Amino acid sequence: MGVTARKAAVATLVVVGIVALALALWKLRVLVSLFFLGLVIAAAMRPGIEWLQARRVPRSAGLAIHYLALAGVIALFLWLVVPRAVNQLGDALGTVPTSTSELNKATKHSTGIKHTILSALQKRLKKLPTAGSVLHASVGVTKAAFEVLIGIFFTFAVAAYWIFERDRARRLLLSVVAHDQRKTVRDTWDLIDAKLGAFVRGQLLLIVFVGTVLSLAFWAIGVPFWLLLGIFAGVVEIVPIVGPLAAGALAIGVGLTVSWPVALGAGLSVLGVRLLEDYIVVPKVLGHAVGLSPLVVLVSVTAIGLLLGGVYVLLAVPIAAVLVTLVDVIVRDKDPAEEEVPTLLFPAKDAEA
Repeated sequence: MGVTARKAAVATLVVVGIVALALALWKLRVLVSLFFLGLVIAAAMRPGIEWLQARRVPRSAGLAIHYLALAGVIALFLWLVVPRAVNQLGDALGTVPTSTSELNKATKHSTGIKHTILSALQKRLKKLPTAGSVLHASVGVTKAAFEVLIGIFFTFAVAAYWIFERDRARRLLLSVVAHDQRKTVRDTWDLIDAKLGAFVRGQLLLIVFVGTVLSLAFWAIGVPFWLLLGIFAGVVEIVPIVGPLAAGALAIGVGLTVSWPVALGAGLSVLGVRLLEDYIVVPKVLGHAVGLSPLVVLVSVTAIGLLLGGVYVLLAVPIAAVLVTLVDVIVRDKDPAEEEVPTLLFPAKDAEA
């Protein structure tokens, strides 16, 4: 009886501990997600930093070079693209009404997207909040913006620290693993790290490729606001499956404001770029970075969106890649050392391997 009671007590404590851990992770899901995102960013930068280190550039300097390059790209984008995009947005809206009478007049004489925007603005103006609610809302917006900035800083700080602490963490993990399993665990770690890094670098290339090609295509066929649409198509490329569909639908809708041939051309442009991605760019240039089928990606995106919310969809593919790799190694008994390692931009093999 005593042995049975002890076993029951231990089993109960284990179950309670698992439930408590699950609840804690659920409460801390934002923190966990940002931490995971930091690890993914570090995995994307690590091959480049190690490539520089092999050429006698210290890791700290290599990390600074990567962050400065990212800041430079953002600054270049803001300088070259944003002003033109703002001009196109101004052309889309036309002269902004400054009074209620001007708004009513503009709404009556507008059509298409402009009419929709002005009508929505007119409805909103009829329900203007009080001064107190405006102050409360502004405080909420300021707080949300501050939280976003903190989240961005935390994510990039995690990525920076992980560049230096990754090897130590791996040695700690291997020290608690049975000796005959250490090689498998190390190879699995390296494979996951390589897949996550290749995925991020591949997504960045696809964003630039899609945004540039579609912007030029929309400009060539006469789609209004071609730069805005091209930027939108590139940005939503980070949302698997849903993003390209949304970009195509929006391009066709804007094209219809001109004529059906323009709308058809816009739709065919999006379809052509998508086929070019699927059959040439991704297989030949990017390779199978994460090794996931479209069905697995669709299910992962839907599941993450329903369980955690729309923002977390950005992490759906990396999470699925980690889980699929673990299933292949643990359940299907695959040798991670024999799996193809993505080599997008940099050889993603571990420096110590």
